[in-house]
Amino acid sequence: MKEEIKEKAEYCLNCQNPQCRIGCPLGNHIPDFIAQVKQGDYQKAYEILCETTVLPAICGRICPHQKQCQGKCIRGIKGEPVSIGEIEKTVGDWALEKEESLLNCYLKQGMPKETNGKKVAVIGGGPSGLTASSFLRKAGYQVTIYEKQKDLGGILKRGIPEFRLSKDIVEKVIAQILSLGIHVEYEKELGRNLNIAELEKEYDAIFLSIGANIPRKMMIEGEELEGVFGGNSLLELGNHPDYHGKKVSIIGGGNVAMDCARTIKRLGAEQVVVIYRRSQEEMPAEVKEIEDAKQEGVEFLFLTNITKVLGDEKVEQIECIKTMLVEKEGEKRKVPVDIEDSNYCIPMDYVVMAVGGKADKEMLKEQDIAIGTRKYVSVDENGKTSNQKVFAGGDVVGQTATVAWAARDGREVAKKIIEYLRVDSE
Repeated sequence: MKEEIKEKAEYCLNCQNPQCRIGCPLGNHIPDFIAQVKQGDYQKAYEILCETTVLPAICGRICPHQKQCQGKCIRGIKGEPVSIGEIEKTVGDWALEKEESLLNCYLKQGMPKETNGKKVAVIGGGPSGLTASSFLRKAGYQVTIYEKQKDLGGILKRGIPEFRLSKDIVEKVIAQILSLGIHVEYEKELGRNLNIAELEKEYDAIFLSIGANIPRKMMIEGEELEGVFGGNSLLELGNHPDYHGKKVSIIGGGNVAMDCARTIKRLGAEQVVVIYRRSQEEMPAEVKEIEDAKQEGVEFLFLTNITKVLGDEKVEQIECIKTMLVEKEGEKRKVPVDIEDSNYCIPMDYVVMAVGGKADKEMLKEQDIAIGTRKYVSVDENGKTSNQKVFAGGDVVGQTATVAWAARDGREVAKKIIEYLRVDSE
């Protein structure tokens, strides 16, 4: 295996101006860690990755590499790009087999063994919260994660199916992070048994990373019928109906839509149709996920939108309309526009709205956290909310809903918290 990975690493040109790094949300030092893999020095490769990420074993598996790092690779212009994701995964897996490898790496990079007396509360133990906690602890702060579930991971545990991301891998990554000396309080939910005003009395800063788990609605007729589900909620709760012999439509074009479609197909649905209002080329989902879904029997309707869900009390059919893409002033990409009189109906038993989520604005308002115009938590350039002691990052502020972007947000806001606490102590 190592020989195979070494061969893939040697394919890298070690560019002086690495575009792959620009394509990586986390800004990983890609040519640098790959250069160490070429030499067989996985320890050094891991240390380089640890400067920017704590999730190489995860991001190496689930990132849309074709649209990020590998999509920018110079090799990809005239041939196949470097297999950056696979190389990163291999280094990450190597580290997971070494007990406390993250702790030892951080100590080597200057993490103090004792905390500096400053305390930070992190609300939410998903990718953003876990990453922020790691970098805060690395800087010497005492960190406590407050998690509403009985375990950490967030979307890594409850949103991404096992066939894409093994829960065993997630558990190992979390164990490495907790080995840094991070404390966790489980079954603590903001707005239920956790209050920001109370946390402010004990902590010097608070990082809010609770995600955006309220299903976004399309505001169409029939959306409240029995048999209509939110994509994130369906994956998170895992409370699926019996799909055998049933027809299911998935509305959306991101990775959540692909995860829903592939999961439901594997659970026995007769027909699974993904409906997306743009073309396949514009789908935000990873190319591999789309192709895998097709191979598994998932059908696709592109340039199509849903207009109604029809039925008496439960879903019986959906009304769709064909769309076309047009240029629109002020928009970075073409906008889908309905084609007049192109409506048609499809028999359907279930509909999954995989069109994203939003923040729980009512609960956040009760916590005296201001909501912006896009219905996410409003933050300034430093990730600071309307409460001067509270920072926020990840999906709850409207960050691009991928694990890598959430992790990047957690890392960058952690840096701002560190700056804030340093200034505050002067």
